[in-house]
Amino acid sequence: MEQERIGLIDVDGHNYPNLPLMKISAWHKQQGDTVEWYKPLLHGFPKKPLDRVYMSKVFSFSHDYEYYVNAEKIIRGGSGYAIQTVNGKEVFDKRKDADLPDYIEHIYPDYSLYPEQTKDTAFGFLTRGCPRGCAFCHVEQKEGKRSYKAADLSEFWRGQKKIVLCDPNILACREHMELLQQLADSGAKVNFNQGLDVRLMNEENIAILKEIKLEKIHVAYDRYEDKDIVEQKMKRFKEMTGFDKDKGKVTVYILVNFGTTIEQDIERIQFCRSLNFSPYPMIYDREHADPIYKKLQRWCNNFIFWKTPTFEEYNGGNKSF
Repeated sequence: MEQERIGLIDVDGHNYPNLPLMKISAWHKQQGDTVEWYKPLLHGFPKKPLDRVYMSKVFSFSHDYEYYVNAEKIIRGGSGYAIQTVNGKEVFDKRKDADLPDYIEHIYPDYSLYPEQTKDTAFGFLTRGCPRGCAFCHVEQKEGKRSYKAADLSEFWRGQKKIVLCDPNILACREHMELLQQLADSGAKVNFNQGLDVRLMNEENIAILKEIKLEKIHVAYDRYEDKDIVEQKMKRFKEMTGFDKDKGKVTVYILVNFGTTIEQDIERIQFCRSLNFSPYPMIYDREHADPIYKKLQRWCNNFIFWKTPTFEEYNGGNKSF
């Protein structure tokens, strides 16, 4: 089979590794193809077109690639192309985000594409899907309304000192105890970069979480109506782990600008303070949100939040939000 020239475009930029592109690169290199980042000055017209260029876009708010792409075939994919905002709500068009075929999805990623971000760090998913079906989230439409095992740790980890997990709801997976044990046995520092579903925490899985070398852990407090169970579970999590001794150890994602008042948002944020956990407001529809939410998010920056205990104080004494 004739060798192909493959170009890659990370539409979001190179600040965070794009896992699909790393897998696509690994597969093409296995076939003997040449793979490189697409560069307009190097590959553009009137140069000979590349055989294929893959464009991946994770975030809907990222602007699309603005330069001409000189290729025989252009393949676009990713949630950023599939998500559109209609009447203030995110709508997911799965036709614009085709899944990778299994022989690429389950390949060991080409970490050499992002040498700085992936230096001694592995990235991947152990599970996919989520049973919650929250209106503000597209995981149900993209991966299904159940959490299921997608891989063993060995699929994307080969002894790196750090592991970054991108699972949407690993604790909802039937095999989550087995998968957490794999992480504990690895001896690597683990970062759950998506919010763990604290509502599903119990004595058994918290005990295994304590065995894992946690670099960072994120939990989610998205729905105000779940206040009672979330706060009860978070208190128990603090008691069992002692993670409150380090202010940067636990980050709490707090969805704002979606079905809550700013007073309710501040209430959840101040609950995090009471546990010595770091709140991180996630602004829904950031592009169209009232500027007060961006100010709320800036206040929760660790360097400010712990020194300025009330949003009113940070807001210049203004009580009206």
